[in-house]
Amino acid sequence: MEERVFKIQALETGDSKENISVLEQENLVDGSSSVQSYNLFYDFESTLNRLSKWLVAAIFGAVILWRHDPEAVWAVMGSVLNSVLSVVLKRMLNQERPVSNRRSDPGMPSSHAQSIFFAAVFVIISMVEWLGVNEFTLIFAAVSLALGSYFSWLRVAQRFHTVSQVAVGAILGACFSLLWAWSWDVFVSDAFTSLLWVRIAIFLGSAICCLGFLVYVVLNWFTEER
Repeated sequence: MEERVFKIQALETGDSKENISVLEQENLVDGSSSVQSYNLFYDFESTLNRLSKWLVAAIFGAVILWRHDPEAVWAVMGSVLNSVLSVVLKRMLNQERPVSNRRSDPGMPSSHAQSIFFAAVFVIISMVEWLGVNEFTLIFAAVSLALGSYFSWLRVAQRFHTVSQVAVGAILGACFSLLWAWSWDVFVSDAFTSLLWVRIAIFLGSAICCLGFLVYVVLNWFTEER
């Protein structure tokens, strides 16, 4: 209220220069506050973007430990092969990122989005197999896909990928997860139960994939944080 009274008095006394100065100072303060809020929000999203891969990996790992069944081992193999597919497609398509100096590798498809949606679909399938299709699992699926979409969108907001690169990665990850789960139900499950060599091959393959993935994490994920 005091500022408004001061402005009116300044106008009434004809001190126009002083009034203009006050208005300019207020605009500068408002602008500075807006810039500061934007920077804080950008820093928050940047931090969340860096942590998203760890968060998704932790959730995926927790579901694997919770299930601790042969299909979970099969899913571990699928997640690693899904990442390998992303790397191969990047090199084949060789599409630049929106800001090329952010990362040296190509951007199509987004490996983050592909991995996130593979994990999200697998978690949804696990919940449906456990509880069936009901209101809870439908809400859970919607929330999981929404969070996956947001974490993937952060790659666009931080200018690591274009919208199309993230969209293609998300679609590939979801489709690969569905295909991998379907292949277990149709082909692998019965063979795993009846044939010893299939069990050995799957457990050995899963161990190799996990070891390779750990090496990849050390060489890439930790390096990105520096």
